[in-house]
Amino acid sequence: MSELINNRARRIQTMKEIIQHLHAGGSEDEVREKMRSVVRETDHAEVVAMEQELMAGGMKVEEIRSMCDLHSRVVREVIVPPPPSKTMPGHPLDTFLRENEALRESMAKMRAAMPAAGGPASYEFRLAFNELTDIDKHYQRKEHALFSKLEKHGIQGPSKVMWAKDDEVRAKLKALDAALHAGADDVAALAGAALRGIEEMMMKEEQILFPMSADTLTEEDWGEVWLASPRYGWCLVEPRKGYQPPSQVVRKGLEIDARQGIHLPNGNLTLQQLMGIFETLPVDLTFVDAGDRVAFFSEGPDRVFARSRAVIGRKVQNCHPPKSVDTVERILRDFRDGSQSVAEFWIEFHGKFVHVRYFAVRDEEKQYLGTLEVTQDLTPLRALQGERRLLEYSSV
Repeated sequence: MSELINNRARRIQTMKEIIQHLHAGGSEDEVREKMRSVVRETDHAEVVAMEQELMAGGMKVEEIRSMCDLHSRVVREVIVPPPPSKTMPGHPLDTFLRENEALRESMAKMRAAMPAAGGPASYEFRLAFNELTDIDKHYQRKEHALFSKLEKHGIQGPSKVMWAKDDEVRAKLKALDAALHAGADDVAALAGAALRGIEEMMMKEEQILFPMSADTLTEEDWGEVWLASPRYGWCLVEPRKGYQPPSQVVRKGLEIDARQGIHLPNGNLTLQQLMGIFETLPVDLTFVDAGDRVAFFSEGPDRVFARSRAVIGRKVQNCHPPKSVDTVERILRDFRDGSQSVAEFWIEFHGKFVHVRYFAVRDEEKQYLGTLEVTQDLTPLRALQGERRLLEYSSV
């Protein structure tokens, strides 16, 4: 057993040195040949361990992300394919894999209807493209529900690198969408780039991420992924029947009786009343504690941004795409040192005008307790004109 462990450690160290040579400007063909002759074979766990060691050694996440596709091409020939999945129908992994199969069908339809360079896009091409945009649901479930569970087990590489690669795919699909609407002549080139990006991510998921998740996550972890998943929706297919999460996950809920009173300086509420208020407010609330971990979010019927219970206890920096982390860090730093107390943004999001505000929460002695995010869809309010002085119920 000790020889096996040492061999594994040597393979990881060797791969790390080879990848470092690649980052230093080594030829891809040279590196691939060296990997094939020296390492010979590896598995998903060793590839992840290698990238984790690179990050621990000071290599920036952005550098690994920018070379991620090169890494894939270099290790592809030596990585041992995982055995066929034996997950139960309806298990979160089963759904992820079936979504990839459905996406491949949409990609094949896109390729079959690919317009000639500079030519117009056909109805069949546009229809297949619309199917492909459903991939965002697949990515959101992976980023919010699955990555948080891996982080709990100390595996942070996928969430730091793969999320950024997901965003690259999103950007390519967005560029393709804009070109289609504008009738641009580079649709074929943009489509090819988007399809290649999706295929690379599928390879990373199926060869590395999903097998590693199957080896690492507990049954309770998978149950919580399952419980969180409906908030993000399903990509092209729905889960099959069969999987049942652990009963303690399904019924995991409030720590105190809903009828118990909560005594506040300015009044008393039962927990049931308090929960009802949060669910009725026309704003979405998320509270991040002083340790930068998500502690609470409200669950109104029309949330602007989806939230999963899997984010509770997760570092808020890991709940945002890498390109937004610097802004998040600055807000938290300015709130913590007392130099600022409010930050606000407004954006156009899926046809809505969304107002997002961040408030520093402090105690009586002005000590920082955390940050409250308040998000509101202001679209109907912006449309108000004149006055309404008579009772008139709005449709709900």
